[in-house]
Order: sequence, then structure tokens, then C-alpha cells
Amino acid sequence: MRIAALDIGGTSIKSGIWTGSLLADLKEQDTGAKLGGDHVMEQVKAILKSCGSFDAIGISTAGQVDPEKGQIKYANENIPGYTGMKVKEILEDEFSVPAAVENDVNAAALGEGRFGAGQDMEDFLCITYGTGVGGAAVIGRKLYHGSGFSAGEFGGILIHPEDRREGEPFSGCYEKYASATALVARAKKLDPKLDNGRKIFARIEERQVKAVVDGWIDEIVYGLISLIHIFNPSCIVLGGGVMAQDYILGQVREKALRQVMSSFRQMEIRKARLGNQAGLLGAASLAEEALKGSQPGLGGAKGQ
Repeated sequence: MRIAALDIGGTSIKSGIWTGSLLADLKEQDTGAKLGGDHVMEQVKAILKSCGSFDAIGISTAGQVDPEKGQIKYANENIPGYTGMKVKEILEDEFSVPAAVENDVNAAALGEGRFGAGQDMEDFLCITYGTGVGGAAVIGRKLYHGSGFSAGEFGGILIHPEDRREGEPFSGCYEKYASATALVARAKKLDPKLDNGRKIFARIEERQVKAVVDGWIDEIVYGLISLIHIFNPSCIVLGGGVMAQDYILGQVREKALRQVMSSFRQMEIRKARLGNQAGLLGAASLAEEALKGSQPGLGGAKGQ
């Protein structure tokens, strides 16, 4: 079995071949997102044509996804013209193999659930902190998609209603304060040279820099308090490059568990283990299920 797995992001497209036990031939190239959805799909086709033979295709992608149709329900202007793209149909027509398409954070959660930090858990939440805040809920080892396949928009939790502005859906919301983007914005107010996470954490021992980071960690915890009380999860997996910092994870654990009701404290907060391979592995797993014909809700995939 050979499955071609792609992870389509706003900056890069990662790809690899899943053999059933190993993710091989890992590559990465620019998405060219600003050139639009049609250009991105041409990029995807070119990458797949360079992969040799394969039995199925797994796609992890930015945007809200209808996994049954394999279609992009909504994508912001980071990829113009991507909304409505029939990714599954396009790829199955081009390559005549089954294709599975899923939102990138959902795919990462599936990857962590099968191979990473959630593999011993039946139920867990996966939250990623990067340009925005992405989320996924895994219940009974299955993704919870919601009525319109858009569940897990944890970045939309309202934590600062005083900043709410009509017509701006995410104003006052978690994503605006807890993302890695928000951390950099805070740090640049202190020193314009602190324009990325690496520079910030290189100076974490400075009192003012540490205060900036601690204030940002508080924002992360505000959202987690709500999620813990709503879902009562046994585990929360935190992902995103910034979560590689042990200081963050330790502070988040300590502050969050101290501030929730005592009956909700029997849970773990873990760091994601798979890094930038999580989405690829999740997408490959879905394509594997589609190939076997055992995954409900993926639609009618074509055979070879």
C-alpha cells in the first residue's frame, strides 16, 4: 500500500508517502497561496504526479472542509478563491484513486490520536497555537464535526467582550489574544526587535519579556478553562511551534488546573508529539480508511 499524503497550508505544502508503517519521501514547497485556489490545486497535482504510483490520496488542508464531499466550505483570503473548491472530486478525476480531504487541525488531531500524544486516549481535545488558534474534538476516537462540519472553532471563544465589534466575528475572541501572532504583537510593543517566537524566548529571563509571555499564557488559560468545563476531557493536546517551549506547557498546566473546578482536575495537558507530520499522518489515516471502504462519511471514492 502506498498513500500520497499532502498538508496544504497558507505558506507551504508538505507531502509524503505513507506505506502503512512509515512516512517516507518527505518534501515541502511554497504554496503560492496568494495566486489563488486554482493555482494551489495545480501545485497539488504537480506534487502528486511526482510521487510515482499510489493507491489513495490523503489531503490535510487549511480552511473549513466538508469531508463527505471533500470540498472547501470556507477559506479566508490567505488563499483567494479556495472557498467551494471540490478537492476530492478534482483529485479523483485526475488520478482515479480514492481521495480523503480534511481540515488541517482535524487531520493533525487524528494523527496525534493514532500515532502521537493522544494514542492512549478515547477522547481528547487538540488545540494548535500559530497564526490563529485551531481546534478539534476527538470523541470515541472519531472526530466530532458538528452539524455543518465546522466544530472546533475554539479560536471563536469570546473571552474579552469589551473588545467585541459588530461585523467582526472574531473580535474579542480567543484567537486574537492566545495565538502565537498575538504573542509577537505583545512583544513588539515592548521591543520592535522581538518579531518572532525564537527571539522572544531567547530573552525570557528578562523581567519585562517574561511578563509579556506570562500575560499571553494567561490568555491561553482563559480559553482552556471554558473548554475544560464544557467538554470535561481526559486530555488536551497542545500543538503549534511555540508549544515546544517547556516553560509555556508547565505554566499552562499549573494555571489551568488551579483555576478549574476540583472535579475537573483529573485530566492531562500534553504537548503534541508529531510536529509538522501530524497533519500528513492524519490525512494518510483517512485515505487508508477510504481505501479499505470502512470510513463512514467520506463519500463514494473511485477505485483504480
